[in-house]
Amino acid sequence: MQDIMGVNDIAFPNLGLYLKNVPQGFSIFGFYISLYGVIIAAGVIAGISIVAHLAKKTGQNPDDYWDFAIYGVLFGLVGARIYYVAFEWDSYKNNLLQIFHVRGGGLAIYGGVIAAFITLFVWCRIKKKDPRVIGDTAMAGLLLGQIIGRWGNFTNREVFGEYTDSLLAMRIPLEAVRDRSDITENIAAHITGDANYIQVHPTFLYESGLNLLLLVVILLYFCHKKFRGEICLMYLGGYGIIRFFVEGIRTDRLKLAGTDIAVSQLLGIILFLTALAADFAIRILIRHKEKRVNSGGNGGAAEIEKP
Repeated sequence: MQDIMGVNDIAFPNLGLYLKNVPQGFSIFGFYISLYGVIIAAGVIAGISIVAHLAKKTGQNPDDYWDFAIYGVLFGLVGARIYYVAFEWDSYKNNLLQIFHVRGGGLAIYGGVIAAFITLFVWCRIKKKDPRVIGDTAMAGLLLGQIIGRWGNFTNREVFGEYTDSLLAMRIPLEAVRDRSDITENIAAHITGDANYIQVHPTFLYESGLNLLLLVVILLYFCHKKFRGEICLMYLGGYGIIRFFVEGIRTDRLKLAGTDIAVSQLLGIILFLTALAADFAIRILIRHKEKRVNSGGNGGAAEIEKP
């Protein structure tokens, strides 16, 4: 492939794929619209739609999920911004107004997930709903939103990993990279000759693909779950381990202050281990209840929770 790439081109050389003029956005009546925002919005709509369909299929009221989505999405975006700013505080402490400049980038998925779960519990308490049932159904939508949303990083030329010459290696023109600080010394050292591009791991693609696999597993298992809340645990554990490995490749990792520890890696492994332990403990408790009921314990009045 050519050594000089057009500023809007993206290539996957080992797949023989060269994409010309991949835009980052477009203008309508003089107002610039970023494709990143369009893709995020598409992910949100697709996510809510699949949840509403799943709710209807399982005998729930889809309107409950459209109602919850209003708050979940709003506070999720706020949480995603707070999380990012908190771990990039040095970039904002001297110019606090930049915190509100979201168009310049800076949303962290884990912050959005945390805020969405908090919103879920508060909303369910107010509406007198079971957060385990609502959460289980909503996880498919959250995952689909993430799967689609990650492609916003593709159009933004961000969220990539170190240098690689693997099958999925991706080339991006230097001029198009959103944040030059994401280009490490190792990446720069592999820029040869007159080449005007970097060649890196497309970590956004890895995460999107692995999330798709997790979504398929969740949808196939949904009707076979053993207890309410199990799908939530599958999501937290599954995404936790996915993010742990993908984060290890990325060059734009948010780190704990004064350390070289990636926040999302630490949180990912904690969530994976916690979800695994919780699932195991709940299954033991359910089996214990079943034995008590089958043996006539509590006068046979014990009620085993249905999925």
